Amino acid sequence: MSYQREFEKRLKVGIVGVGSHAYRNLLPAMNFLPVSLQAVCDRNGRLAEVTAAQYGAKAWYESAADMYRRERLDAVFICVSPLFHPQLACEALDAGVHVWLEKPPATRATQVEEMIRHRKDRTVVVGFKKAFMPATQKVIEILSQEGYGPLRSMLAEYPMVIPEDGEAVLREGRYTDWLRNGCHPLSLCLAVGGKVAAVTVHRSAYGGGPCVLEFASGAVGTYHMAEGRNNARPLERYSFYGDACHVVIDNGGARVTLHRGIPFQYGKNTTYAPEGLDSGAIVWEPQNREATLENKALFTQGIYQEMLYFCNQVLGGKPAEKGSLEFTLDVMKVYEAALLSGGKRVDVK
Repeated sequence: MSYQREFEKRLKVGIVGVGSHAYRNLLPAMNFLPVSLQAVCDRNGRLAEVTAAQYGAKAWYESAADMYRRERLDAVFICVSPLFHPQLACEALDAGVHVWLEKPPATRATQVEEMIRHRKDRTVVVGFKKAFMPATQKVIEILSQEGYGPLRSMLAEYPMVIPEDGEAVLREGRYTDWLRNGCHPLSLCLAVGGKVAAVTVHRSAYGGGPCVLEFASGAVGTYHMAEGRNNARPLERYSFYGDACHVVIDNGGARVTLHRGIPFQYGKNTTYAPEGLDSGAIVWEPQNREATLENKALFTQGIYQEMLYFCNQVLGGKPAEKGSLEFTLDVMKVYEAALLSGGKRVDVK
């Protein structure tokens, strides 16, 4: 772990969009990344100017095109509405700049395909933070171990309502909560389970219900859209079932529990804590006694990890594997299939 000031080699970067999310999360995370912020861009010139001054950037712009013409940037972080992400990402790629793009990346899968056509040899990472967070990576590690994996099934619980007229949402390019936040659990499910072959959504009269994911591996997942968004938090939980274990992510990624079971004989067991350390549950969770890093949201939620991964790939001259545009396209295809399901099984082409 290094701080920005400690890296010998740093990327010259700009940022497009310095609204609430970027100000609260992306800019603070740069303190821990191998970057040097050269320029800030926002349609609100006053916001760009004061943010640039605060973070030591020498220039600010209201136009991204102007920024690319006047600055020699290695990479750009883009954080605006998905209505504008495709255009801004393609503009940056055409300027020869590597791109980190906040989720959701677009409103349609075809727009992601357009980004792929513009990418050429540039590195692009989309910030699906839940695919990068330590809890998700721990689950992937566990299920890759002999005796624990492979994944057989999963259950994701997340507060969500899916729109009733999915065809209209896609046709009109609406920015609904199913896109804004629904992509979080979808990206986590695909990060663990891989490609999805088919989707079926059973929407209740209240808007929630099960979204069944049939993975190409043969595993099956249920993304339960819990429609009761009543602030009774935390309401987010993921369970993954392997051959000889199941793993649970609780509280939005703040706790991982590996359930290994105990030696069991019905009517014979007399203790739930048998001798030895090879059975029972293992729990990982942040320690909050000290003002350290691993218990802060930037690190538990995957924001730092997704941005650092992007920087490392660019510095190493490598394309993205995690959070790539190909992975992003898979997520968007599942998102669209869920909107079109209406209780019917939809193949993900």
